[in-house]
Amino acid sequence: MSQKNTKRSLDLFGKSNYTWMLIGAVLIIAGMLLMAGGKSADPNVFNEHEVYSFRRITLAPLCIIAGFIVEVYALFKKA
Repeated sequence: MSQKNTKRSLDLFGKSNYTWMLIGAVLIIAGMLLMAGGKSADPNVFNEHEVYSFRRITLAPLCIIAGFIVEVYALFKKA
């Protein structure tokens, strides 16, 4: 009797899944970087245009949410 050697891959995800996960992680990191900053040179002055800018209040959270959506897609996508 001959035994067949079969290699079974125990990878949970395929290459495309890992690619999508990387894209999602980059989007999340980009959102965090967009949200960072806003420090004033003078601690006695509050610049509300810098803190409450479109970039920090709207664009960065949307970028982070998009990153999480891509991550969920990467987890559920068939390999």
